[in-house]
Amino acid sequence: MPRIIADLHVHSGYSRATSKDMNVAVMARWAKKKGIDLLGTGDFTHPLHLADLKSSLKPAGNGLYTTPSEPSVFFMLTAEVSSIYSYKGRVRRIHNIIMAPGIDVAEKINRALQKRGVNLSSDGRPIMGIPAKDLLKMVLDISGDCLFVPAHAWTPWFSIFGSKSGFNSIEECFEEYSKHIYAIETGLSSDPEMNWRLPALDNITLLSNSDAHSPGKLGREANVFDCGMDYYEIMDTIRKKDKKRFLYTVEFFPEEGKYHYDGHRLCDVLFSPSQTKEHACICPVCKKPLTVGVMNRVDELADRPVGFVPENAVPSRHLAPLIEIIAGTLNAGVNTVKVKREYERMISANTEFDILLDISDAGLYELASENIADGILKMRKGEIDIIPGYDGVFGRISILSGKPAAGDREKTTAAGQKQGSLF
Repeated sequence: MPRIIADLHVHSGYSRATSKDMNVAVMARWAKKKGIDLLGTGDFTHPLHLADLKSSLKPAGNGLYTTPSEPSVFFMLTAEVSSIYSYKGRVRRIHNIIMAPGIDVAEKINRALQKRGVNLSSDGRPIMGIPAKDLLKMVLDISGDCLFVPAHAWTPWFSIFGSKSGFNSIEECFEEYSKHIYAIETGLSSDPEMNWRLPALDNITLLSNSDAHSPGKLGREANVFDCGMDYYEIMDTIRKKDKKRFLYTVEFFPEEGKYHYDGHRLCDVLFSPSQTKEHACICPVCKKPLTVGVMNRVDELADRPVGFVPENAVPSRHLAPLIEIIAGTLNAGVNTVKVKREYERMISANTEFDILLDISDAGLYELASENIADGILKMRKGEIDIIPGYDGVFGRISILSGKPAAGDREKTTAAGQKQGSLF
């Protein structure tokens, strides 16, 4: 089956806390390793990054671009922007992704932002006081071919549905312009299955992207299309939520996301939603309000039970990064020489997505050691154990010898469990 694996939300080296290696040449090289066909450029609002894009990319004639170093990898003009503003007595902090059909449109958006006093040079993800609704209108006035997507929609601090500074619905945020919101990005701490619990999202396309800040994180979430490598066809697929052309999303296990559960990082407190309720949302250590995570927030807004599947749902496939599986089976850190060496050996003849998604059981045992092949197959079946992430701490995943019994994951979430970051 023909497919396009697309990761449309990444950042450049001009964003805070982002690797300086996040430039076109390095991203394209890593995309080829991973098996990613289409990447967002990220950060087209930053003048220096846009200058780099103009010098590094060549038009492909379809609203997309290529680079001479890796002509099989395509790029789409994308940027994430941060709107911080007051609305109905509350400060709202909303991040949105803008997808544009070319550098000329990106330049027009940048000029419009500068006229509104936005400092585009300060960060690859600029902060502005423009309400999300007004920003959407500004973008659409420049080009109706742009797509405007609420980013990591459930993150507590900076998202449309965030527990700390968001809204309860798309309509509350965008009002009369809600009809122009065709998609949201689910983010690392939620997955489509969680979003299916909200009837209000039934006609909204659920996108998944890496939000990568370093090359090795590219593709940790992605979208898989069966359509032409064409900006306008991909936008049409997303707008129409066309299941014939939008095959599935590639997902983190949402428990791995750093805001899946509730808690306090500094107090080493990790709570499930039920535990948070028992403690009236107050940290038992510092007595301050807990950071309410994504699972709890979904429970708050959902009208359907866990496990409900809408008729028009686009499927998803949950994966763990290959290097994490290798590290787990070798009982070594992801940055150790032996883990990196084995990773490079395995992807020398196959892309990472080929290995994680496609290669047969027998092929895996020919490619890798028995333990690593076992780990990949268990991951495909969901035979894993996870200590959920919380309050900015990524979850911890391990491959089990057998499939967890019902409730096993709940047992790993006792308050006070210290976690380390894997990603």
